[in-house]
Amino acid sequence: MIMVFFTEGRLQLAANRPLLIVDDDEITRSILSEIFQNDFNIIEAENGRAAVELLTDNSRPLPSALLLDYMMPEMDGFGVLQYLAENNLSGQLPIFLITAETSNEIALHAFEKGVDDIINKPISVPAIVHKHVLNAIELYQTKNNLERRVEKQVTVIREQSQALRETHLSIIDMLSTVIEFRSRESGLHVSRIRRTTKLILEYAVQHLENVQYTEKEIEAISNASAMHDIGKISVSDTILNKPARLTEDEFAEMKKHTIYGCSILQQIPFFGNHELYKYCYEICRHHHERYDGRGYPDGLIGDEIPFYTQIVSLADVYDALVSERVYKKAFSHEKAKEMIINGECGYFGPKVLSCFKQVADILYRQLYSQTL
Repeated sequence: MIMVFFTEGRLQLAANRPLLIVDDDEITRSILSEIFQNDFNIIEAENGRAAVELLTDNSRPLPSALLLDYMMPEMDGFGVLQYLAENNLSGQLPIFLITAETSNEIALHAFEKGVDDIINKPISVPAIVHKHVLNAIELYQTKNNLERRVEKQVTVIREQSQALRETHLSIIDMLSTVIEFRSRESGLHVSRIRRTTKLILEYAVQHLENVQYTEKEIEAISNASAMHDIGKISVSDTILNKPARLTEDEFAEMKKHTIYGCSILQQIPFFGNHELYKYCYEICRHHHERYDGRGYPDGLIGDEIPFYTQIVSLADVYDALVSERVYKKAFSHEKAKEMIINGECGYFGPKVLSCFKQVADILYRQLYSQTL
C-alpha cells in the first residue's frame, strides 16, 4: 500500500502513494505533474467522472492529495466533492480546488464542501503551490497519526478496564465463596441471589413506572448482590453456625456484619473508583433495612432504601426460607411466599412485593425446583 509516513519528525513521501490531478486542461495537468514529479507517483484524470472511477477503484490506495479543477465537462469539481462527501471520504485527504475564478462566493462554497485550499490559474509561482500541497499532506498525516494513537490508547484503556472489571468480579466470587464455606451454606446461594435479583429487576424495569435501570446497571447490581454478606467474614464461627436461636448479644454481633462488610470493601485496592463499588457498598450496608424502618444498621424508612437494595434484601430472605440452614429446616415455596407477603419476615415495600408476587413462581421453577 502507498504510504506517507514520518521519520525523526520529518515528513517522508513514498513514491508508491499517488497524487491525483483532475483537470480537463492538459497544460495545467502537465505543469502540476512537473511540480510534484519528484515527490509522488502522478495519476491524471481529464474530468470529474474519470476521477470518481479512480477513487472508486478499491485496488488503488487513497491519493496523498487531490488537485481538482472547478470547471470540467461530464462532472465538475463540485460533483466530485459531493461524491467524496457521500462516501465518507471528505476529510481523509487534502483537497485543492484548481480554478481561474476569483469569485469569493465560489471560494466560500468550495471550503464549505471540504476543500482545504485553492490553486489559482494560471499557476505563476510553482514553488508556492508545491509548498502548500506538501504542508497540507503533512498536516493530514499528523492528524491521522494522532487519531491512530488515540484509537490505540482507547483500545488499551478499554482492555485494562475489562481486565480490572474481571479482577473485581473474581474478588467478589472469591469472597462470596469464603462466606458460603464458613456459613456452611450451599454453593448455590450466591448464584441464586444474583439471578433472583436480576429477574426481579428486569421485571420491574418492564412493568413499573419510574424504575429505570440499563442492562449494564442491572448486570452490575446483580453481581454486587453477591457481596451482601461479605461482612460475615468478621463474625465468629460460634455465632455464624450456631444451631439454635442467638442470644441478644450474639444477635447484636451478627448485625454488625453489615458494617464489617463496608469496611472490607473500603480496603480493597482501587475498588472505590469502580462502578461496582457503590452498589456493593449500599447492598452490604442496607440489605437488612426494612421499609417500615425496623431494619438495621441505620433504620432507613421507605424509599430511603434504594430500590435495588430492597430487591436484594427480599431475594436473600426468600433464599433463606426455602433453604435448609443449621438453625432451621427449609420451608416450601408456597409457605415462604406467604410469609414474605404477610410481613412475617419484615416489612417490604409495595413495589418490591408486587414484583415478587408476579415472578415468585417463575424464579422457583428456574432456580430452586431442581436443586432443593
